[in-house]
Amino acid sequence: MREQSQPAFIYTYAYSNEERSLCHLEMRSFFGKATDNNIIKSTIRIDPSRSPFIRETMEVVYEGASLQDIIDQAKEIKLEDQTFKVIFSKINDRKAPHTIEYQERREIERAVGWVIEGEADVHHPDHIFGMATVGGRWYFGHYLKSEAIWLQHTKKPREYSTALSTRVARAVANIAVPDPHGVKSIDPCCGIGTVLVEALSMGIDMDGRDINPLVVDGSRENIEHFGLKGNVTLGPISEVMDSYDVAVIDMPYNLYTHATREDQFSILKHARRFAKKVVVITIETMDDMVEEAGFRITDRCETQKGYFTREILVCE
Repeated sequence: MREQSQPAFIYTYAYSNEERSLCHLEMRSFFGKATDNNIIKSTIRIDPSRSPFIRETMEVVYEGASLQDIIDQAKEIKLEDQTFKVIFSKINDRKAPHTIEYQERREIERAVGWVIEGEADVHHPDHIFGMATVGGRWYFGHYLKSEAIWLQHTKKPREYSTALSTRVARAVANIAVPDPHGVKSIDPCCGIGTVLVEALSMGIDMDGRDINPLVVDGSRENIEHFGLKGNVTLGPISEVMDSYDVAVIDMPYNLYTHATREDQFSILKHARRFAKKVVVITIETMDDMVEEAGFRITDRCETQKGYFTREILVCE
């Protein structure tokens, strides 16, 4: 099969209105751009199962200005005795009256499948091919559906009422470390380890730390429960001596802890000492405090849980 000279990938997204801000920040972290079209084309390869919002991905093999261009190129595919399936994504950036509805998608799948040399199998195919339209162009390639791995982490042996949801925690880990290669990170106020579990499950090198011995034990138990390996230490952030590329700080707040504004500022000052980049999660506005600690806020979003809104700040 003839491959493109420069790899290209198409990702489709699904998220609620409440998640839009968070999803768009994750998009920008991965791809440097965001879109409301729920579909994005990029040269950057991301495992779709990393994101709680990515639904499917396609590694582009062929592209063209029309469906016929794709059909003509698909004639090159010779699978011999192997089986295949073609899926036309229902998510695209076309607006009415140019949307492609269910029946037309099925007809397109059949038209392309008809010219592929191989045996069609809708249930257990050896190869799954995807199709999509983006920006007026047609695309065809290798298809991969996302697995909701974060869902497996919702039931932990040790729970914490104020912890982030696993869905939000996974997005936060991606925002902090979009490309894990060679990146050393830390969650120095890790609590029960919600962000840690998501990060470690994606191959992100992240240490955990907390001042509370009970939650440190809980964090270690949760990590072990999911068959992951991670380093969680007990102690205040002031005693962190190693240097890190990124820190994730779910800021302690007065609603459930005794952390004062001075305590919060001290956390930020120490984070500035050992981390180049910090992702701060807070339920109260602290732009001035973040900047006074020596950071510049480069991006941000909001996410809701229960009766309060959390801000997520990307600081460098």
